[in-house]
Amino acid sequence: MAFGRFISFEGIDGAGKSTHLDFVASLLKKSGKRVVVTREPGGTPLGEKLRSLVLNEEMNIETEALLMFASRCEHIEQVIAPALVRGEWVISDRFTDATFAYQGGGRRMSIEKLKTLERCLHPHIKPNLTLLFDVPLEVARARLDATRELDKFEREQSEFFAGVRKEYLRRAAEEPDRIHVIDSSRPIGDIQREIEQIISAI
Repeated sequence: MAFGRFISFEGIDGAGKSTHLDFVASLLKKSGKRVVVTREPGGTPLGEKLRSLVLNEEMNIETEALLMFASRCEHIEQVIAPALVRGEWVISDRFTDATFAYQGGGRRMSIEKLKTLERCLHPHIKPNLTLLFDVPLEVARARLDATRELDKFEREQSEFFAGVRKEYLRRAAEEPDRIHVIDSSRPIGDIQREIEQIISAI
């Protein structure tokens, strides 16, 4: 049985990544792939409970990071790894890059500590492809202000999001074969044509 593929979607809040999840899932299904769409934090019953805590409760930064990895451990064990073994394609709205960006770049937690947690908890699971949707901070903020009630991360100030974006772009520069930066300020049609080209190459 062929091993599946793992695609993650990343970007600062308001970058527009969620807009393209259904498009990629539909694209893959049309080509005959079996697809699992999931998200982080969350993806499992326990993960969804942890998601509510992480997105809404104030807490120590290391507590926050540990809860993210706790949710991720369940997610990998119950959803991601079994699907990949079955030969399915997993699409996740965020994965470990988000923890480096938000808890590392935004909250300023030690990147080395986060690397240690990653090595200890899931050394063999990493996306085959990460689509990083990038927009200027002012564009992301305008989009957020026009949406629903915001969670604690979405309510953060520009300095926080500048740190998040900087860490995302640093990781993209470090792993250009895996992380594809997409200018998400363009028309949706242009973005989806670029996504289709990227997907066809993996």
